[in-house]
Amino acid sequence: MAEFPPYEPDPLNGVNAIGTPEEQFSIMAQLRATANVIPAYVWYASPSGVLVFVNSRCAEYLGLPRDHPLRLGADPGGAWDSHIHLLHPDDHEGTRRVWSTCLRTGSAGEVAFRVRNAVGGYRWFLSRAEPLRMSDGTLVCWVGINLDIDERKQAEFYLDEGQRLAHTGSWTLNNDGFEHWSSELFKIHGLDPATKAPSVSEYLALVHPEDREFVSRNIQEMFAAHSGFDFTKRIVRPDGAIRSVRCVGVPLSHGDSFQAFVGTGIDVTEQEQLTEELRRNELELRQVLDLAPQLIGIYGPSRERLYLNKPGLDFAGISLEAWRQTQAPAAFIHPDDRERELAYFAEVQSNGSGGQLELRLRDGDGSYRWFLTRYNSLRDEHGQILRWYVACTDIDDRKRAEEGLQRENAALREELNQTSMFEEIVGSSEPLRKVLSHVSKVAISDSTVLILGQTGTGKELIARAIHKRSKRAGRAFIGVNCGAIPASLIASELFGHEKGAFTGATHRRLGRFEAANGGTILLDEVGDLPPDIQIALLRVLQEREIERVGSDRPIPVDVRVLAATHRDLDELVSEGKFRQDLLYRLNVVPISMPSLRERAADIPILVEYFIARFGRKMGKKFQTIEKKTLKILQEYGWPGNVRELQNVIERAVTLSDSDTFSVDEAWLKRKPTEVAHSSAALNGALLAHEKEVIEAALAQSHGRISGPAGAATQLGIPDSTLEAKIKRLGIDKFRFKS
Repeated sequence: MAEFPPYEPDPLNGVNAIGTPEEQFSIMAQLRATANVIPAYVWYASPSGVLVFVNSRCAEYLGLPRDHPLRLGADPGGAWDSHIHLLHPDDHEGTRRVWSTCLRTGSAGEVAFRVRNAVGGYRWFLSRAEPLRMSDGTLVCWVGINLDIDERKQAEFYLDEGQRLAHTGSWTLNNDGFEHWSSELFKIHGLDPATKAPSVSEYLALVHPEDREFVSRNIQEMFAAHSGFDFTKRIVRPDGAIRSVRCVGVPLSHGDSFQAFVGTGIDVTEQEQLTEELRRNELELRQVLDLAPQLIGIYGPSRERLYLNKPGLDFAGISLEAWRQTQAPAAFIHPDDRERELAYFAEVQSNGSGGQLELRLRDGDGSYRWFLTRYNSLRDEHGQILRWYVACTDIDDRKRAEEGLQRENAALREELNQTSMFEEIVGSSEPLRKVLSHVSKVAISDSTVLILGQTGTGKELIARAIHKRSKRAGRAFIGVNCGAIPASLIASELFGHEKGAFTGATHRRLGRFEAANGGTILLDEVGDLPPDIQIALLRVLQEREIERVGSDRPIPVDVRVLAATHRDLDELVSEGKFRQDLLYRLNVVPISMPSLRERAADIPILVEYFIARFGRKMGKKFQTIEKKTLKILQEYGWPGNVRELQNVIERAVTLSDSDTFSVDEAWLKRKPTEVAHSSAALNGALLAHEKEVIEAALAQSHGRISGPAGAATQLGIPDSTLEAKIKRLGIDKFRFKS
């Protein structure tokens, strides 16, 4: 607590310097009598600052007995700050500072503090102290008035400053007119205190013309009813200044006989100005809130709706009055989020802390958007909630991006869990160099690419190479195996669905195209797409927009489309199984992947690469490759292409127990297939070889599909892809089970 220099009273300014004791007694008695009839909290203190007297209203508030010295005006001879104990502890320091300054400078001052009443409660008062001096300037005492501002303290947090209550004058009015005006009342009206009190007509002349009739009517009514009154009117001073004066009066009676009215005139100009300023500030605040990009609502303690800014009303498509009359507390919140929001609000309401919550709000057309909703409470000094402020920031785009990222991450995890065909492009043969040359040229554009080739030739790897060398490399690459997805689910998988679009659609789901927005999507086995999905894909390629299942609202997408297939799409078109216009759209830049037979020169390099790769993985190191093995590998036809080679090398590394790499010749006891020249013959041969490879893998795994020793792992493809191929090729997987 700050220390204040002790006030040393000037002995020349003591009460003893004021005339005779009889004169002193008369002055102080008159002051006490006047104070006791004023309907305000009045007090006076000795020149040294010691509280000497409080009027009846003060005494009753403090709960002082009738014989208490402060009621009688007896100087207790205490310290200059002896009255501080009557105040709230938090207000001691500030009051001492102001009172010390008044005593040191001899000038008026005011301070707001809380005074303890008879039952231990507190109320706010604005206390103003004035030095009362004789005509020769001698200080008689300090006179003060405490104005009850407890009701007005609610405005202080809006304006962040204490309200200033003005000087107060006293008066007496009887049937003949004003009997008495105090000097302060003359000053309030801009008149000379040396003149006599005005008549009623002269008083009305001082009232602002617009308020004159109102005041005249009040005077007539109070005389007719002999009842108290309290009203505020404007006056016009002789210098033209307009002031607001609050008039408070009570009747004085002797028995049943009316005597007069006594009361006060309080200059409340600053208060009225503050009230008007508050109105303007509220208007400005609303204008500011209307310019804010957030939806901002103001609620009462029990969550009653008070105000919603213009962006909020525009979003909800509702008027302020209609919003206020909405009864349900969570009426505009998504049904799935209501219970969570109500529980969260109950929590912050009980612990008094603010917080934030992500939820969906309904707009005017009935759709929902995600918002980050922040809650803040405004409380009074007792901790009671006065207002709730709620600000909602639109995060719908962010949430969509997060959902897309989650899907990308899920897709990435799925890819990482699968055995990749190989980690990088390996080889230097002329057919492979031509393919890579095409990749370099096409990657920098946004053209649709159709990658053709047998199973296991590395079509997806080429697609990834195109993506990584494109301007979209920093965005998502989403691969979709169209042949592995059931026909009933392919639309939802590619384009997403809305909640309730079909049985089991319990929430909205983004499709692969939305997940790939800004990046690249690979449609592997595109030849397996059902006819209805082909139409939808054609629209995506033409219009660059999709529609979720269960919605007719188009959603723009920025996606580069790559497609891959091992099937002859021209033959599928001739058979009516594939749309020719879709083929035109996909076949903008075709890339044909050479089979491993066509790039046989790369086999030694691939063998060394796979031996090193799987050797590191299994902790094995090979010094040499058996010449016979290398010859066998180069002469074999490789119907399964690089993927089959990879599986053979992995199997050999796993089973090898020496530092010389070799392959069991029995694994490759198949007749090398001649390259077919007819596209129809090629397709049939490919299907036959694919079936043969799958059956061999099933035989080795004893009909097991998944797991480390399963056929899917051996072939390096996902379980779902192998299941789809088994079904398409008509393979009975159960005959391989031992």
